[in-house]
This record gives sequence, structure tokens and C-alpha cells, in this order.
Amino acid sequence: MPELPEVETSKRGISPHISGQKLTNVVVRHPTLRWPVAKDMQRHLFSSKLLKVTRRAKYLLLEFETKTILMHLGMSGSVRITSSGTLINKHDHIDFEFANKKILRFTDPRRFGCCLWFDDPIAQKLLTTLGPEPLSDDFNLEQFTETCKKRKAAIKQVIMDNKVVVGVGNIYAAESLFRASIRPTTPANKISKERLNGLLSSIKQVLANAIEQGGTTLKDFSQSDGKPGYFKQELMVYGREGEPCLNCHTTIKGIRQGQRATAYCPKCQR
Repeated sequence: MPELPEVETSKRGISPHISGQKLTNVVVRHPTLRWPVAKDMQRHLFSSKLLKVTRRAKYLLLEFETKTILMHLGMSGSVRITSSGTLINKHDHIDFEFANKKILRFTDPRRFGCCLWFDDPIAQKLLTTLGPEPLSDDFNLEQFTETCKKRKAAIKQVIMDNKVVVGVGNIYAAESLFRASIRPTTPANKISKERLNGLLSSIKQVLANAIEQGGTTLKDFSQSDGKPGYFKQELMVYGREGEPCLNCHTTIKGIRQGQRATAYCPKCQR
């Protein structure tokens, strides 16, 4: 699914085109996403100015004068800027039309995404348990160390827990652990503070690099301008099971953790 860098890339891509613009129309073609799209969205938002587009974890927040919309791209969703007259495809579920003739189009083939009011109880439940943003100062060594001391679970499972830190999905967890030379199965409470510091730095660096390069190219993901991301070119272990390690040439091993594929180098990671 689109992970934090992909969502951040989408936010940066759409924001310059629609921020500060008044909404002139909302077209909901298919309201049956993960949760039903509000029937009165057009009434609440008509002629309301979009103040800004922000992100929290993997959620996009469209902050209008009257209401705020929370979006999640689900397993296969995307948002992009288009204009009237653009061909409408089968999975283009929602259009937000603005006074400058730009359209923000929400597309989701699998319909696992969502488009909710920010103050909806479902949206509030989704947001209240979230941990710190990984690139913020709130995700720091002291907080991370204290958390890991209390956790016997494998470190990969811990850093993928949104209550610990948000947005470290499967791809970026695997890559961060490789760069920190930590085996993904290592219990979190068995890792020294020094090595946790290396992991924290790796998480921040991997995510920052991925954002800079536009996210990770996945089958169902493209940026707001329709172009794919390029971070996949730098993946060291994810998706490379059975291939030689780019550092030491040892065969990359693949296992399952929490029903997710995990790849690591048996020699470089310990």
C-alpha cells in the first residue's frame, strides 16, 4: 500500500494547485469505500476555501474553511490533479472541483481507502492512537529506548506499530533495519541504546530519502502527477529474497513476520 513517503509526496504534489482555492463542486461517483462517503459533502463544502493540505501518518487532511476532510489511500489508492474533460476511469470515485478549474481526483481500485469528515467518530478513532511522526523531534532516542525496553516483540514488529512511531511500513522497516545492521527478528528489549540510536537515524534517513525521491514505485501507486516514484532503485533487501546482498554477496533470506514478508541479510544483520 502507499506508505508515508508516498502520502507525503502526494501532499506536496497536490497542495500548490488547490490550496487557497474555493471549491465549486464535489462529484461522488462511488460512495461505498471502506466507510461510506458523506452524502452531504457538497452542501458543507460548496464555495469553501481550501486553507491547506496537511498529513498525519498516512492520512491526508484537506482543511477547508467549513470542514476538514480526512483521506486514506488504502491498499491501492491515489490522488492526482486533473482538469475538466479528462477521461473518467472506472475507479475514479470522487472529484473535488475548484474555482481555478483544477480537479482533485481520488482513485481507489480496491476501495479500501476512505474519505471522512475529520470530526467523524471513525476518523477520531483512527487518529487518537497514533504515535509520533518519524521525522519530528518527538521521535527521539530517549522515547524510543524507553519503549523498546518494555517490548519483547521482534524489533521489526515494534517499529511498524503506529503507536510507537507512525508510517514505518513494511518496505521502510526492512530497509532501515538493514542499514542499521539489525536482524528483524531480534527482540526489541535486547538491543542496546547505541544500536537503537543507529536504527532511529536509519529510519529518519530512509524515509527522508524516499520522500525526496518521490516514494517507492509499487504496482498500484503513482504520484499526483501520474509519475512513479524512484526510491525502489535503492532498495537493499525488500523484495530481493534469494538474490545476493549488495554489500557482502550473501544470499538475502526471506521469512514471514506477522503475516508480512521480511527480507534480510544473515551476514550483515545480526
